[in-house]
Amino acid sequence: MAVTDRARTVPQARRPPGPARKGAAGSGAAGPGAGVLLALLATVVWSGSFVATRGMADTVPPVQAVFWRWIIALLAVAPFAARQAWRQRALIRQHFGYIALATLFGVTLYNTLVHQAGLTTSASNMGMIMAASPVIMACYARLGGERLGPRRTIGMLVAALGVLLLVGDGSLGFDFAAGDLWMFGAALSFATYSALLKRRPAELGGLAFLITTFALGALMLAPAYAVSLTFQGGFALTPASVGPLLYVGVFSSAVAFFAWNRAVAAIGAARAGIVYYLQPVCVAGLGLLFLGERTGPAQLLCMALILGGVGLGSAAGARR
Repeated sequence: MAVTDRARTVPQARRPPGPARKGAAGSGAAGPGAGVLLALLATVVWSGSFVATRGMADTVPPVQAVFWRWIIALLAVAPFAARQAWRQRALIRQHFGYIALATLFGVTLYNTLVHQAGLTTSASNMGMIMAASPVIMACYARLGGERLGPRRTIGMLVAALGVLLLVGDGSLGFDFAAGDLWMFGAALSFATYSALLKRRPAELGGLAFLITTFALGALMLAPAYAVSLTFQGGFALTPASVGPLLYVGVFSSAVAFFAWNRAVAAIGAARAGIVYYLQPVCVAGLGLLFLGERTGPAQLLCMALILGGVGLGSAAGARR
């Protein structure tokens, strides 16, 4: 999953009516129908990253998988982002502390925790727990002084109940699987990253920020990668390892990024976000198709609670 694309949308400048608007459309802007399809493409691609992570859990150690994901992603976005990053190198140096903190939570920790979770939990559980990450984001917003309102608060509590039932295997006890707890840590890390994105300097370009976080994330992972190589050894270059790595590196970090941004430009962040909440359904379907993971009645109930709660909270937030 490319973590920058989903978490922040830079507001678009208002275009004047008339010929200028027509010219923009003629330059390749997607229409509303195409925008929905692009948002769906990004959502399905990100859903597939959980399936790919689960699929290579037995062949590639988590830290090594994450390290090579960002190396591949860096190579994939370099032709598009390197020039902007070079032009804004002074800005990158000026805000390096902020970029490093955002990288730590959004690139290094988040993805390492996702791959660690993939060792002991299902792809569908991973997708459902991540779908509830807006609950944590709402908590950050409240700590920042934002009023949530009753409907948004109820939605947050319903989604949280769905997560607790999911990781508690149908009960509100605390006998959680290790992978579910790792995934909750990943959701917390991603929510922290999303909160940090609100402070991103407006003058720092999205592509420059993206490629810098990819490169810095790989550097942060390098010591842990060396330790993993020493104690766990490397992994064999087989279709079972290379295929998923190319998927999460190229598609989840490059293709989905461009598809999502074009979707947001066409239909807006709110409508694109509604499409994103289909992710647990997509993950469950892909998990069944590629991994043979079946979703039982209890999981379907949890999915309904999570999606219903997040949808209620999002709808209330959109009207504010």
